[in-house]
Amino acid sequence: MNKTAYIVKAYRTAVGKSSRGVFRFKRPDELAAETIQYMMEQLPDFDKTRIDDVIVGNAMPEAEQGLNMGRLVSLMGLKTEDVAGVTVNRYCASGLETIAIASAKIQSGQAECIIAGGVESMSYIPMGGYKPVPDYKVAKEGNEDYYWGMGLTAEAVANKYKVSREDQDEFAFQSHQKSLKAQAEDRFQDQIVPINIDETYVEDGKKKTRSYTVTKDEGPRADTSIEALARLRPVFAEGGSVTAGNSSQTSDGAAFTLVMSEAMVKELKLEPIARLVSFTAVGVEPRIMGIGPVKAIPKALKQAGLKLDDMELIELNEAFASQSLAVIRELGINTDRLNVNGGAISMGHPLGCTGAKLSVQIFDEMRKRNLQNKHAMVTMCVGTGQGAAGVYEFLN
Repeated sequence: MNKTAYIVKAYRTAVGKSSRGVFRFKRPDELAAETIQYMMEQLPDFDKTRIDDVIVGNAMPEAEQGLNMGRLVSLMGLKTEDVAGVTVNRYCASGLETIAIASAKIQSGQAECIIAGGVESMSYIPMGGYKPVPDYKVAKEGNEDYYWGMGLTAEAVANKYKVSREDQDEFAFQSHQKSLKAQAEDRFQDQIVPINIDETYVEDGKKKTRSYTVTKDEGPRADTSIEALARLRPVFAEGGSVTAGNSSQTSDGAAFTLVMSEAMVKELKLEPIARLVSFTAVGVEPRIMGIGPVKAIPKALKQAGLKLDDMELIELNEAFASQSLAVIRELGINTDRLNVNGGAISMGHPLGCTGAKLSVQIFDEMRKRNLQNKHAMVTMCVGTGQGAAGVYEFLN
């Protein structure tokens, strides 16, 4: 049995900076639940109990993101006990993985309707979690790169693929310029869910409260420049080239899609946005994990029966400028179609959310460009040596 699975709704929050950003007082389960609530409000007559599952991607599933957050998000976001929930972790590809799982389950006949996406709060949960425990024996056997921090892998990619510091800084600068231009043109507003924040703080020794609504990505910096980026010191290796400025920003955010069977889409007389044509995840050497898309992209294209030139737009997650440039050069990607509104260096990278966030963005951009029945791709490198890629057909 092979049914068609369609994405019928897709929204994301703005992306906030971690630690001191706009979502530092918003728990990740609340952020996800409110995103789902907003999405379901766009279908006011839909019976939510017909949803078969809520699949939530998350890269650091502990503390406020623990306890099978997927089920908690289902309960909190849908206000019913009837819909299941599960949490999925493929690090940076988690959000895209959930959409692939939802599509596959519907295509196989195991489900008719699934909410799929991801959420991450890097304000609440640090990179690696609160208690990372590498296996000493594994590292001693010569596999210490299994546990390397991502910055070290970015340095390894820069060295292996000869990506200069100057090129990395230029790439980072252009990421900010594209994002700032997109914000000035309001290219993100249709996709962003407004999130209300209630903040308690102390001023002049008195407890005070204030409320505000977040509708704009916090990361793009109008004050950045090539000169400013060049002054930043390497942070991961002595004499290295990877800096805070040419790396992705640690961030908070959520993004979700509603995936339905063709039969349900027709019954409800909905117009589908897109369908996932193919998806793949691959393994690469952990020490150069950033090169993952070089292996994943050709495999996803082969599954789809398409070529790289068939992709009208590509969202390549900018984990680091070094790995982004290495991927671009190795595959010969047309940069005119790549990250047209900037990427994670300027916009942020809320780990488990990112794959779904990039999907939401690419659907909206395809719509604005009237690219119906054309194809686009979302791809990223993944920690511990993986790459992932998904090909979409945009419909409406």
